[in-house]
Amino acid sequence: MQALLVDDEQLASDELAYLLKQHADIEVVATANNGLDAVRLIEELQPDLVFIDVQMPGLDGLGVIRELREKDIPLPYFILATAYDQYAVDAFRWEALDYLLKPVEAERLAIAVERARKVIAEKTRTAEAAPAPRPALQRTKLLVRSQNRNFIVDAQDVIYATIDDGLITVVTTALEGQSNYRTIEELQSNLDPDTFWRVHRSYLVNIHRIKEVIPWFKSSYQLRMDDRKQTEIPVSRVQTKRLRSLLKL
Repeated sequence: MQALLVDDEQLASDELAYLLKQHADIEVVATANNGLDAVRLIEELQPDLVFIDVQMPGLDGLGVIRELREKDIPLPYFILATAYDQYAVDAFRWEALDYLLKPVEAERLAIAVERARKVIAEKTRTAEAAPAPRPALQRTKLLVRSQNRNFIVDAQDVIYATIDDGLITVVTTALEGQSNYRTIEELQSNLDPDTFWRVHRSYLVNIHRIKEVIPWFKSSYQLRMDDRKQTEIPVSRVQTKRLRSLLKL
């Protein structure tokens, strides 16, 4: 399980990180000391589990959950931590997995971690047992708008696609332009799944057009593509495992 720690008190964050070392299946991938950084890191790293302080200046722990829901970002499991017990009702109203009182005790933390193990394991089993959706018709041609013209390109010539502010940009071996698809998911569902890989929530790449794998911070990676700009694309934490398997890293 990959975990993010969020607390504006460095001493409390360090103590929790120390206690979590007793649990070999938990990897602390990052820490944050405020709610805004927490939202950004959750979106970028997609951790399984977030240990978060309730009371923080600016955006507090419950505010982080609200912000993620408003942005429609997939939620990790939250374990809230605070020195005050009056937030317990709010914690469970926002569907937090557990609620820890500071100073956090090792025995109580172990109970919360075991609860997280069971919930995440059950989620994984359910996902694996679900029937595979019927694949959409795989298109070999795509329409790309560039310089007020509509070009028909071979799907295999697409190097990567990215979405920003609701607009999908497609980069091919010959040109760069906009797609008429509304979401990355919709575009991906119409392409060969063995070729096109969603490496990040904002990027879809052609695995045959990856030029270089670049080690990045906290055991993550970036991909350098073979387009003219040699664009570097981040690989999300969730997809890092697939990358390692795919390329035997």
